[in-house]
Amino acid sequence: MPRLSPVQHLLRELVARPSINPTLLPNHPDLTGEERVSEFLQDIANAAGIEVRRQAVLPNRKNLIARIAPSGKVKCRVMLTPHLDVVPAPEKDFTPRVKNGKMYGRGTCDTKGSVAAFFSAFVDLARNGNAPRETEILFVGLVDEEFGQAGSRKIAQKGPRGDLAIAGEPTGLQVVTAHKGNLWLQLKTIGKSAHGSTPHHGRNAIHAMTPILDFLFHEYPLFLQSKTHPLLGSPTVSIGKISGGSQPNVVPESCVIDLDRRTVPGETEASVKKELTVAFKQRGIALPEFSKSRSVPCPPLNTDPKLPLCESFLRAANRRKPKGVPYFTDASPIATGGTPSLVFGPGNIAQAHSTDEWVELEQVDQAYSVVSKFLQSLP
Repeated sequence: MPRLSPVQHLLRELVARPSINPTLLPNHPDLTGEERVSEFLQDIANAAGIEVRRQAVLPNRKNLIARIAPSGKVKCRVMLTPHLDVVPAPEKDFTPRVKNGKMYGRGTCDTKGSVAAFFSAFVDLARNGNAPRETEILFVGLVDEEFGQAGSRKIAQKGPRGDLAIAGEPTGLQVVTAHKGNLWLQLKTIGKSAHGSTPHHGRNAIHAMTPILDFLFHEYPLFLQSKTHPLLGSPTVSIGKISGGSQPNVVPESCVIDLDRRTVPGETEASVKKELTVAFKQRGIALPEFSKSRSVPCPPLNTDPKLPLCESFLRAANRRKPKGVPYFTDASPIATGGTPSLVFGPGNIAQAHSTDEWVELEQVDQAYSVVSKFLQSLP
C-alpha cells in the first residue's frame, strides 16, 4: 500500500466500512446501513472534543450532526453535508485498493471522498483551536441520499438550518450552484381486451400509446430545447420503461410508460403536466392517465452565486464562476428548507455507481485544502 496522507487514510477507512443503502439491498445487514460509518466518525469527533448528536430519520438510521461553536456569539452557520450511504456492490469492493494515484472501491467517488475531505477539514479546525469568532460550523453526515434523500429532507423539515450548506458530490472540484430537478411521470393508456384472433372486438392500448411515444421521442425534445438556463442548458425527457399487454393472443387493455423528466428552475410538476396535456390536445391525441412514480418532490437547485458565502467559497476553490450539473443531489432538499446550498467535491460523476469506482487521491487532498481554506476564512 503506498504511503497515504491523513485525508487519504481516512478515506480508506471509510470505504472499508460498507454502508450500502438498505432500501437498495434488503436483508444484508453486514453490508448495509450508515451506522458503522457514523459511529466511526463520531469516535474521531469525540476524541477531538467536538460535540456530536444524532437525528433520527428512518428506523435505525440517523443523521450525524457534529458542531464547532464559535468563540463568540453565533451570527452565522455553515453546514458541511455529504451523504454516508452508497449504492450496492459486491463485498470485495469494500476492500480499497490504491493504484496509479487512484483509490478504487465502492464509495470512493460517491461520495466518501467528499466525506473524508470535509470531515478532516472540520476536525483539524477544531484540533487547531481556529474556530471562527461568529460562525457556527456543522458537519452533517446524511443518510439515504441514494434512494429518497430522507436525511436531507429531515434537515429541511426539522433543521438545523444555516446560511450556507455544501453538499459533497463528485464535481471535479468545480463549485456547483445549480442542478436540474427530477420528475418521474407515469402515463397510462386504456384499451379493451379481446381475443387475438378477433382484434377488432377490442381496443389496443399499445396502439393508443403510439402517437404519445412518437411525440415524446421526436417533437417534445425539440420543444424542450427552446427552454434554457445559463448553467443548466435545456430540460430533457427520457422514456425509461414501457409495459403493456399480457400475452400475444390477447389485445392489451393497458399500456404504461415511465418518463424521467429533468427540470430546470421555473418548472414544476404541475407546469410539466400542463405542458404535455396542452401538446396532446393540440395534436388530437387522446389524453393518457397521469400519475407520479416517485412520491417525493425533486425540484431543481438554483442558488445565487453572488451570496457573500458563495463568493467566499468560490474564492477558496479558486474558481471565477460556478457550474451547473444535470444530476440531482441533497443540496436541493436542503435549499427548499431555507438554507442556500452548493455542491462540491473530488471525483468525476462518470465514476459514481460504476463497476470499478475510483477517485484521484490528489483531488481528495485538494478538496480538503479548499474546505479548510474556506472554513478558516469565516468570520
